[in-house]
Amino acid sequence: MVARTSFETRPCPIARSLDEVGEWWSILLLRDAFQGLTRFDQFQKSLDIAPNILTRRLNSLVERGLFEKRAYCERPLRHEYVLTAKARDFRPVLLTLLAWGNRHLAPEGPSLVVVDTADGRWADPVLVDRETGRELDSGGFTLATGPKASDRMRQRYRFSSGGSGLPLVGNSGQEEAKNR
Repeated sequence: MVARTSFETRPCPIARSLDEVGEWWSILLLRDAFQGLTRFDQFQKSLDIAPNILTRRLNSLVERGLFEKRAYCERPLRHEYVLTAKARDFRPVLLTLLAWGNRHLAPEGPSLVVVDTADGRWADPVLVDRETGRELDSGGFTLATGPKASDRMRQRYRFSSGGSGLPLVGNSGQEEAKNR
């Protein structure tokens, strides 16, 4: 078996995020937890996952701070797995992934949708800029290096077709970025 590459120390936040939650069982466990599942047997039934794999994935999510493990029964000792604030911050990513999958991988139509609980209407998740409310995939946004970017990352984004190499406006590292 080939050892899994770790992106934990890479400077790219996308690589680090994939290292944190990129294993598919982890993402499916988070999906189920957002739907209210908390117990080992619930996850196992929902995912039809081998117990040893489920144990490893749950332990990994606890170690990474995405689940909190809490005892709900003393005899026999049983635990539930509760979403942390860090995991709840992942929900928009999960909903956007769902929308992308419905758009590109479900020619027969969506099997799972986001629904507004107030009126039952389907929602179409999109990512928007918190400040302006503009959709991030509207074409007016690009990747730029931040104040803690390595020289290698600055070089890569300076000459990439998608990256502007520009400093972030309003960023505390803006002066540093100007002096590149």
